Parts: sequence; structure tokens; C-alpha cells
Amino acid sequence: MRSIPCLLIASFFFWTVSCNSGKGPDLIAANDTGMIDGHPGWIMQGNIYEVNVRQYTPEGTFTAFAKHLDRLKEMGVQTLWFMPINPISKTDRKGSLGSYYAVSDYTAINPEFGTMNDWKELVKQAHEKGFKVLIDWVPNHTGADHYWLQKHPDFYVKDKDGKPVSQFDWTDTRKLNFANPELQDTMISQMKYWFTETGIDGMRCDYAVGPSRDFWKKCIKELKTGKNIFMLAEADSTWLHDVGFDATYSWPEFNMMKLIAAGKRKASALDSVLKKLDTTIAKNALRLYFTSNHDENSWNKADFETMPGASHAPFAVLTQTLGRSVPLIYSGQEEPVLRAIRFFDKDTMQFSRLERAPLYKTLLALRKNNPAMRADASFSKLTTGKEDMIYAFARQSDKNKVVVLLNFTNTAQEFAVQDGLLSGDATEIFSGKKENLQPGKKFSLPAWGYAVYSY
Repeated sequence: MRSIPCLLIASFFFWTVSCNSGKGPDLIAANDTGMIDGHPGWIMQGNIYEVNVRQYTPEGTFTAFAKHLDRLKEMGVQTLWFMPINPISKTDRKGSLGSYYAVSDYTAINPEFGTMNDWKELVKQAHEKGFKVLIDWVPNHTGADHYWLQKHPDFYVKDKDGKPVSQFDWTDTRKLNFANPELQDTMISQMKYWFTETGIDGMRCDYAVGPSRDFWKKCIKELKTGKNIFMLAEADSTWLHDVGFDATYSWPEFNMMKLIAAGKRKASALDSVLKKLDTTIAKNALRLYFTSNHDENSWNKADFETMPGASHAPFAVLTQTLGRSVPLIYSGQEEPVLRAIRFFDKDTMQFSRLERAPLYKTLLALRKNNPAMRADASFSKLTTGKEDMIYAFARQSDKNKVVVLLNFTNTAQEFAVQDGLLSGDATEIFSGKKENLQPGKKFSLPAWGYAVYSY
């Protein structure tokens, strides 16, 4: 197994030379220099598509997935997030193939997916087609036979008997000790490797609250030096924004969406969650919004049971149009795949109908083309008189505006919007119909219906 030196000074030299000498990968086209509100400018009207390489094709390889790039580009996908691409430990392995999150070598490629050259070629193709690329990084723990267990046993948290510990029910992993400065430096070095050697644009960091605050503050500062990268934390703790993460997960918002979809809470219940968000995290903090992801699909049957049938659509619209948002689509949602994809075994998805692709394509085009969809554009609730059933709001940036009307009930609803934000001619993006919107205008939405007007 390969490792790279843990001396930070050597790592930093390699990082600087690779990014600036012209001898490393061509990173210029893949890493824009502009920043907006402290974040890479390209993410502010961007979106993320989570790629489950193992299950995406019968082959389960990078090369096979590459055949889908044009289709995803046509749908409007901007950023590809690949679930962990590293080798998987065999010790204490779960299922026949193991968990992606039990990494045995941070600087190698899972041979099931292909080779390092295959990965570099996929990144190259993605960049040429205009995509950004994120990889999934698993910093809290390694697999149960990672070479560090023999070479650097002091990198691990030990029990009273001196044995490396597992966390929760993750028995195929061993927890890392971030109180060890050498571990911190080594981890940072190995994270940098993927930027300098393969030209990726950012990372999604698994269980981001596991490592220490000091580690993240140091790590992200170094990773962002000289590169305009995007860092996503898989957690919703407010302090993650303070240490440099661009975005966190919207678990409270998602959990409320599930309750509304199930008829257990009213549409207006979303307001309390968003209000709390506004008072607890930094004003420029971004949130990843979703109706499903690999965890929610495999373990909680999202979104085919949590937002079944027609109820999925208004929540998909919500995740794509809320303020502060970076919207996520999980592999197969455009089909849709209506089952829990197995996590530790082969379970190939099928892409034959693509019934939801038009919905996502329309929403992704709106986000790309209307500045009112920028993550930092204003968000204002609209008054309908039916706030318990209809969730209505406007987004605005200068003269650009979007009005969103969502029926979060299983019955048709009629209502009027009185707000002055309704003014002038707009186009309803799904029908293409042009309408003049003025205060007092009446609307009618079917069960789980939605309408989005773009100015």
C-alpha cells in the first residue's frame, strides 16, 4: 500500500509546486478564481449530484460511469460528488463488498472502480464538459486494516486495553485520534494529494464533527490557500462554518419536510426551522438541501417512502429554490429508483425511464440562469391566507426575481397572494406560460402542486 510523507513542510512544497509549476494537472479551467460571500463563485448558482459508482452501472467502474456524463450535463448537473473512491478494508468487512467508508488507503483507488489513471481520465473528461468534481473524504476513522494501524498505531483512539476502538455500530472501522499532531499533518498531506494529483474541486467530508475544531481550522485554511475549492461538511453543527466549511447538511429542514409530507406537521412549520437557522449560523453559511442521499435512501427509504409519489415534487422544488441553498440530487432520483439501494453489496440502478429528469432539468436551468436563485439572494415569505397548507416565497437579486408557490397537502388549494412582491410579467417555468402577477392575484394548485414564476 502507498502512503505519502507526513512532514507538512514537504507536503506544502509539493502542493505549491504542483499548483503553479505547470507540471501537475491542468487546474486552471477547473478552479475559478472568483469568490462570492466567502465561497467559490461557481457554487452560488450551482448544484451537486451524488454519484454512487458501485451501483451506477453493471460494471461499477469510472469508465462505465463516464458514459453518463453527457446525459447529466443535458439535465443541468454542475458538480459531481463521488462517494469514497478509496480501497475498502477487508478486516471486519460488512457484506460482500464492504462499506465505502471503511478506507484502507487514503491515497489509492478502489480497484473495483478502476485505476488511478482511469480516475484522472474521468476528472479530465468531467472538467472538459464543464463539471466540477468533489470526492468523499472519510477523516474520522479508517477501515479495520488500514496500514496506519501497523505503521502509526498512535494515530488511533485506544480502549483501556490499548486496542483501537470502533465508533457507534461502525465495527468495520477504527477511530482516529486528532489530538495527535502527526496524524493531523499526515491527514492534511493526503487530502492535498487529490487536489495536486487529480485536480478535484473540493471535498465532501464524512461525519465532519468527528475530527477536532483545531484540525479543521488548520486543514481547511491550508487546502484553500491558492485554490478556490468547495468544502462540504456532513453534519449540521454551527461551528463547522466557523472553521472554514462552505456548507453543512440541512438535517433539521429535511426532517421537517418528512413530517410535512406525512401530514404530521403543517407547511408553516418550516418557518420555525428556518428562523432558528437564521439566528444560529453565520449569515453567509450555505446549506445542502436534499430529498434523498445515500444514507437516507439505504437506511430510511428516502425519498420513495418518505415523500412518496406526487408528494416528492413540491419538496424537490423547495430544495432547489430555498435561500442559502446548494441543492443535491442523489444517483437515480431522476429515474426514479424506488427502492433502498443496498450499501454493502452490488445492487445496480437502472436508467431507462428518467421520468423525473424533466423536472430536475427545469429547476437546474432556473438556478443557473436566474441570479435570484443565487445562494445569497434574498428570501421573503409571501402571504396567502393558507400558510398551513401553502408554502409561498420570493427570491430576489437586484431586478431578478423568482416566486415559488408550493401546495404541501394532498388536496387541491385555491388562494390569493397579496404581497407587493408580485408585480409585473413573469413566466411560469414548467408550463412556459407568461402571466402578469399583481397583488391579490388568485392561484389554484392541485394536490401536491407547485408553480414557479421567473422574472
